[in-house]
Amino acid sequence: MSMETPQASASDILEALRSGDNDAARSAAFSAGDLALKEAIPYLCERIKSGNIGVQEAAEYGLRKIRGPQAIEALLPLLASDEAPVRNVAMDILREIGVDAIDAMQPYLRGDDADQRIFITDILGYCRSHRSAILLGDALLKDPEVNVRYQAAVSLGNLAYPESVNNLCQAMHDEEWVQFAVVEALAKINDPAAISALIKLLPLSSVLVSAAIVDALGELGDIKTVPMLFNALENVSDILRHKIVKAIVQILKGRALTLLAPKSQERLREYLLDALTDNDEEIQIAALQGLSSIGTGEASNDILTLAQTIDPERQPELYEAAVRALAAIGYNEVVRDALRSEDETRITIAMEACQLMEDKRSLEEFKNLFWRVGRELQRAAVAEVAQLGTCDDVPFFLSVIDECKDAEVLKSALAFFGNQHTCPDVEDVVFAQLDHRYVDVKEMALEACINLHSAMLNERFKKRAHSDDVMQRMMAVYALGRYSVTENIAEITDALEDADASIRRVAVEAFLNMGAAAERYLPRLLPRLYDEDKDVRLALVDLLGQIGTPAVMPHLITALRDENDWVRIRAIEALGVNKNHEAVPTLAGMLEDAEPMVVLRIIEALGRIGGNVAFGVLLGMTDHEDPEIQHAAADAVAAIQAEQE
Repeated sequence: MSMETPQASASDILEALRSGDNDAARSAAFSAGDLALKEAIPYLCERIKSGNIGVQEAAEYGLRKIRGPQAIEALLPLLASDEAPVRNVAMDILREIGVDAIDAMQPYLRGDDADQRIFITDILGYCRSHRSAILLGDALLKDPEVNVRYQAAVSLGNLAYPESVNNLCQAMHDEEWVQFAVVEALAKINDPAAISALIKLLPLSSVLVSAAIVDALGELGDIKTVPMLFNALENVSDILRHKIVKAIVQILKGRALTLLAPKSQERLREYLLDALTDNDEEIQIAALQGLSSIGTGEASNDILTLAQTIDPERQPELYEAAVRALAAIGYNEVVRDALRSEDETRITIAMEACQLMEDKRSLEEFKNLFWRVGRELQRAAVAEVAQLGTCDDVPFFLSVIDECKDAEVLKSALAFFGNQHTCPDVEDVVFAQLDHRYVDVKEMALEACINLHSAMLNERFKKRAHSDDVMQRMMAVYALGRYSVTENIAEITDALEDADASIRRVAVEAFLNMGAAAERYLPRLLPRLYDEDKDVRLALVDLLGQIGTPAVMPHLITALRDENDWVRIRAIEALGVNKNHEAVPTLAGMLEDAEPMVVLRIIEALGRIGGNVAFGVLLGMTDHEDPEIQHAAADAVAAIQAEQE
């Protein structure tokens, strides 16, 4: 719509809003909002009733933009509409702009229509003004309709002005429905006056409202309320007592509970144990958290019994809280007896708690139960002993190696032996498992051998590097590389010429442990750049990139001609990481015929290398026909520019 003057614009807008053309009305409603055209307000309010969603949304936009008393006065009558969508839109707009003319809503608070009074008390809760709080306080205490009083309390909570505390306290004599809203509002205000009011109201309230007050005090977390909560523990129902216990734990949080006087701790501990029987999971978790701080051995049995009733899949937080509480209380006779029981669920809970304790007193029980429980518990038991065990536990693990066939159990045993550098004869045990039929057991045995870093095992691996078995040769070369490339250079160099490609690859990878120092062995390594196996060539390119010295750069450039895409990509990446400017012409020359995947890697490398030549090449690719390549080139150009700044 072309508008030459503001006056003409206003005229055209009003005419379009009055017309039956929905498209024109929609456009005009947006324009009215943008121009803050107050003359359009009546028409916009009328258009809110439109059956056309687009027109309705535009009218809503316009009214929100214009705002002001005129808009509010025009919208208020729509609250009486028989059409819920119209009422809802009017309410939503008034929630946003009602603060512009709060007094315009006052007459509606005194009208005969209770629904409209509810709507107005709702709207005032979004009008952040102390005038709103005054009107709501009046409605809270004087309106004859309970739902209006309820909504007034809710809205006062939304405003959260401390000045409303007095009115809210007076409303605690109202119906229970209103009292709940009052308690929630006082909690939201979170002011010392509100907290004091809640404390005073607690003994005067019904059981249900008292429970709501206690919940609110727990959420507010004011430590000054703790003595009052302690005093309230006596002569109340179990439900309320459990909530009070939860609130005390929430406020004092963990270890602060231990600062209570011994008699208070003893009293609270009794109530915490009782709260474990509650059906509310939040209360149970709070009780467990409290017992984690001040629980004694006697509490362990109750916690274990509760944990046995919990489904860890359905109630994971509660189950974890129970296990942590047991662990926090510590290893005791209850936990020990649970480990000795025949109930595998009870054993499991006790084991999980012990794993958190890391208390070595449980190890003997773990070793004893290993021989009488199922596979899953066996795995858990042996893993725990492996973590905490010492040379004294070697006989147990020797028995496990001899008698157990489960791979996971054997791997835990080997992990144990790999950490026992001071124990005699462990080298023989782990080395023997290199011949195990399971590959993952062999791998764990190999790691254990490497962890021991034994000179005797190094000599054994040297001999095994010449084995007829490919797997044994490969493991030997891998171990020799991890021990020391320089000490085992003869065997590793021989492996570079092995008939098996996987062993040649492992031999190349051994030099990765040396970093840039591997440069001295380039004459022995470079023939692998032409190896028939791509994985060997890949390993060498990775090694050259890690060495990163000027001496290896020509060989990385040579690798750009490799027949395998991935070898070329690794060489491209290595040249980019090492910012090799000599490679730029070769990389640029590859762009025309390379696959898109390779092109993207070249662009990234050129962006890393930078410089005038790379910048020019990349700039020329920013209009490439492939959008992905365009974006990559633009990003690389931006990276070079950023580096120059």
